[in-house]
Amino acid sequence: MNLNADHVAGKIAAALRCTKLIFLTDVDGIYLDPADPTTLLSTLTATQAQELLRTGVVDKGMVPKVEGCLEALAAGVPQTHIINGAIPHALLMEVFTDKGIGTMIVPDKTGS
Repeated sequence: MNLNADHVAGKIAAALRCTKLIFLTDVDGIYLDPADPTTLLSTLTATQAQELLRTGVVDKGMVPKVEGCLEALAAGVPQTHIINGAIPHALLMEVFTDKGIGTMIVPDKTGS
């Protein structure tokens, strides 16, 4: 059986009812244009992330990470993050600063 660790992490976060799922990777987060570092997306909704998957903006190794985030969000995890784990203090900077350093994916807002 071939399992992808990113998908498994999303399922585990959901099963444990985690408040956050954070993927540490070697990429800073999700870019609109990977060749342009100024296009790093700080925050996305689940619908926006799904659209980036559908249009191919998110590709290669980022696909299972985003899918894992979406699985966790659909199961009730309130926040998911994709950050570069090679950056010193990456977790602290993502969690304890207003903007963070990677990409946070959150559920779509319901009713306002």
